[in-house]
Amino acid sequence: MANQAHLALLKQGISVWNNWRNDHREIYPDLSQIHLDQFNLREAALDRTNLRAAILRHTDFCMANLSRANLQRANLQASLFYTANLEAANLQEANLSGADLREANLQSANLHRANLQNASLRLANLREANLREASLQAANLSFAELSHADGCLADLTKADLTQADLTAAKFYTANFSHATLYATNLSHADLREASFIQANLREANLREADLSVAVFCLSNLIGATLYKANLSKANLSLANLCMANLSHANLMRSTLIGANLIGANLYTANFQGAVLNEADLREASLGKANLAGAKLVKADLTMANLTGANLTGADLSQANLHQANLWEARLEGACLTEAIMPDGKLHW
Repeated sequence: MANQAHLALLKQGISVWNNWRNDHREIYPDLSQIHLDQFNLREAALDRTNLRAAILRHTDFCMANLSRANLQRANLQASLFYTANLEAANLQEANLSGADLREANLQSANLHRANLQNASLRLANLREANLREASLQAANLSFAELSHADGCLADLTKADLTQADLTAAKFYTANFSHATLYATNLSHADLREASFIQANLREANLREADLSVAVFCLSNLIGATLYKANLSKANLSLANLCMANLSHANLMRSTLIGANLIGANLYTANFQGAVLNEADLREASLGKANLAGAKLVKADLTMANLTGANLTGADLSQANLHQANLWEARLEGACLTEAIMPDGKLHW
């Protein structure tokens, strides 16, 4: 329960409260379990304050200092935290649904299992924050700083992460279905087993990211950078990878059924054992790519560059190789039944 003397001071106004805090820096106020809906705490000095399980819905915390404050399980629904300082604050299991956290400082904050549904975190600093199992459905994280954050098991369905920075962030098994990640920086991120179903990743930077076993079905990856990314066992069926850069990427045993790879850069990419049936690879660059044992049934490789590619044991039955460049390509054991060869003739 809250210290009643501390609560009485707070109710006298922010000026009185802040002066008292300034004169008594050794005291960490106890305001746990208080109920002050729609209260004005703008610019309040609440650093290291115990606000555990407090009910502060629709409260104004704009520009307040809440660094290292304990807000565990607090109800902060629809409250205003514009430019507030929440660095290293404990917000575990807090309710921040619909809250305004634009430009707030949440660096190293603990948001484990926090509810941030429909919250606005545009331009917020979440560097090294703990977002494990957090609910961020339909949250606005555009231009937010999330580098080195831990969002494993977080739900970001329909979230807006336009141009956000998630460099080296951990979002293992996170759900990004239907999310907007336009031009988002996900380089070196741990995204193993994450779901990106129907997500918009157009022009996103996934350079050297770990995307093994991730699901990208029907996602938009037009112009995305996946240089040296690990996509082993990933599912990219019906994904749009037109003009994407997948050079040196690992796609071993991945599934790309019906994927659009028109003009994609797949130089030296590893597709060993991958399934590319009915994929559109027109004008794709597959120079020195490893397609050993890959399934390319009915794939369209018209005008594709397969110079020096390894196609040993690949299944190219009914594939279209018209005007494809197969110079120095290895085709030992490949199945070309009913395939259209580079000269336009049907192979029997």
